[in-house]
Amino acid sequence: PGKVYLVEFWATWCGPCVAAMPHLIELQEKYEDSGFEVVGVAACEQGPTADEARTNVDAWLTEKFPNLNYRIAFDYKREMKRLWLEPSFSFGIPASFVVDRDGHITFIGHPAELDDVLPKVFNGSWRSSYEAKAADAKRI
Repeated sequence: PGKVYLVEFWATWCGPCVAAMPHLIELQEKYEDSGFEVVGVAACEQGPTADEARTNVDAWLTEKFPNLNYRIAFDYKREMKRLWLEPSFSFGIPASFVVDRDGHITFIGHPAELDDVLPKVFNGSWRSSYEAKAADAKRI
């Protein structure tokens, strides 16, 4: 409660996901003092076992993004896909979910749209705005 979260679904093999990561690093740094936290969810990684897949993700992150400043969750069983992506009709990645200070999911979309959305989430004007309703209608 009281924080704004960005839950970002991504995968190491997803070019647009990888391209969005430097921007997420910048957003985490920019809004950190405002109570913002990015959580990346590696929800589509494959491997013979969960431990091997997680080890591969860790090694990939260490090599590609040694300056990563946000948390990465790992979901080998695809529970987050079942609980977040499918119910929201979000079938592709990257997929960004912004959770406001009241715990409401206020935005679901592409990370490239976050620059316009986040300031309005922080000042409390996004959830009831025409832009939010239009973005949701377009996504669905």
